[in-house]
Amino acid sequence: MAEHQRIAIVSVYDKTGLLDLAKGLVQNNVRILASGGTSKMIRESGFPVEDISAITKAPEMLGGRVKTLHPAVHAGILARELASDEKDLAEQNIEKVDYVICNLYPFKDTVAKINVTVPEAVEEIDIGGVTLIRAAAKNHTRVTILSDPRDYPEFLKELDAGEIKESSRKLFALKAFEHTADYDAAISEFFRKQYATDKQYIPLRYGANPHQKPASAYVKEGDIPFKVLGGAPGYINLLDALNAWPLVKELKKSLGKPAAASFKHVSPAGAAIGEPLTAEERKVYMVDDIAGIETSALAQAYARARGADRMSSFGDMIALSDIVDLPTASIISKEVSDGVIAPGYEPEALEILKKKKGGKYLVLQMDPEFEPSKTETRTVYGVNLSQGRNDVVISPDSFKNVITPKTGGPLPESAQRDLTVATIALKYTQSNSVCYAARGQVIGLGAGQQSRIHCTRLAGDKADNWWLRFHPRVLGIKWRKGTKRPDKSNAIDLLVSGQLPKSGAEREQFEAFFDEVPAAFTEEEKTEWLSQLTDVVISSDAFFPFTDNVYRAARSGVKYMAAPGGSQNDVPVFETAEKLGITFVEQGIRLFHH
Repeated sequence: MAEHQRIAIVSVYDKTGLLDLAKGLVQNNVRILASGGTSKMIRESGFPVEDISAITKAPEMLGGRVKTLHPAVHAGILARELASDEKDLAEQNIEKVDYVICNLYPFKDTVAKINVTVPEAVEEIDIGGVTLIRAAAKNHTRVTILSDPRDYPEFLKELDAGEIKESSRKLFALKAFEHTADYDAAISEFFRKQYATDKQYIPLRYGANPHQKPASAYVKEGDIPFKVLGGAPGYINLLDALNAWPLVKELKKSLGKPAAASFKHVSPAGAAIGEPLTAEERKVYMVDDIAGIETSALAQAYARARGADRMSSFGDMIALSDIVDLPTASIISKEVSDGVIAPGYEPEALEILKKKKGGKYLVLQMDPEFEPSKTETRTVYGVNLSQGRNDVVISPDSFKNVITPKTGGPLPESAQRDLTVATIALKYTQSNSVCYAARGQVIGLGAGQQSRIHCTRLAGDKADNWWLRFHPRVLGIKWRKGTKRPDKSNAIDLLVSGQLPKSGAEREQFEAFFDEVPAAFTEEEKTEWLSQLTDVVISSDAFFPFTDNVYRAARSGVKYMAAPGGSQNDVPVFETAEKLGITFVEQGIRLFHH
């Protein structure tokens, strides 16, 4: 029986290196079958080549749309080294195909053209080529598939040596699958924009910046898990909303009370659960005029979340764990905010929110049952990064491992509650991050700092400012009539942070907010007032590497610290905490978020 002459099917859009490939195939006595322009180029260069019709016994038809779709081609590619396959091939007089060289017209180039129409795009959707590539890649234990001209030299080198290595066939197959996947992704992206409903695809105004166009939000499977009830979402709005929603969902699940978060630039400015508000808190958080807040735990949660750091919350994206009621909507209506995401809205609350910003306020209704994929992927500078989703569960039970003092016993429920709030907040805060919490809410959060101590200082300074806002001098401020809420927040921040303008136009502007201008705090006054702050907790998304963090935390009334261990300096950190009367809990899970 004569030895089988190896066969190569060649059909390429990118003809780079084609003639060198053809020459190498001929020199190795490989029979070349080619289609269309590929066959023409090889033939005109003087190399022996046959049209695909030589084995299909059928001409190209339908304007070239059907060339290689034939059992003589695909049975030859898909045949394995099985007796049953050999029998089928013999009965149909079909020969095995050994090599497939094929690449596809770049569909991305077609749809990148200005005003490309659907018929024009449809015309460029390859059927036969994709089928050739996928069939050959599927049977790569026997067939070699080349979809990248850059692989021709290595292929020819191995062919000259007598055999294509198994390792090479595997790599070539992987490239082939990626080639068709990228091609299919480009097609689906084009038709997603043309045909998808608003349940699958939402065009956005632009990306992170106005020049970053186009921008969109979409899902490849199922429906987008939120509905747009008002306004139009932006790219950063959705980054904030889709980080803030799981935060409040987890807080509600862990602590059993309604939860709220105030998000800015993909980190929480504040987060809280619904705990009753004191008269002082209602005044500090500017909600003493909100009807019904005494009975709305959700409104209490948002008042706390917004009240943690009003300067950072200016223009926030809000997340709420429960159906939004009238008191909560009333607070939102008074604040400068970009949007809200929640599982639902009472009719009167929705009516208020849809009128905000002249009807442009973003209102998203989240599916509370939605569970994301266990794997998340993002693209950075053209490189795809994939990781398992951070689905670690944080609850009061996460804070049982008391390192020091050993005789301290279990933490009080209030400390477990506040550590849960702080740590879940960190899970959705840009790293490095440190969070101070008290009274069921974040009171100071340091996000995105390269140094742990800078996180601790930043968050601690915010916690100090939060507490100074409860000082009688601040509570007793006599505002000039008509002073707006953002101006009040800014003026209070200048006062408590010690950044008061000394003179000039800035000083005049500051003084214009008051009927009686409050005096600056002296260092002694600050120190005395801050000494009254106690029972604060602090949590860190990674270990505290040095004792300076402990000393800084202690100055802001911290009595409970939680962080993963693992630093070479753990022992001095633990010993310093004990010396300062701080209970140190090893939380055990690093919570970086990027």
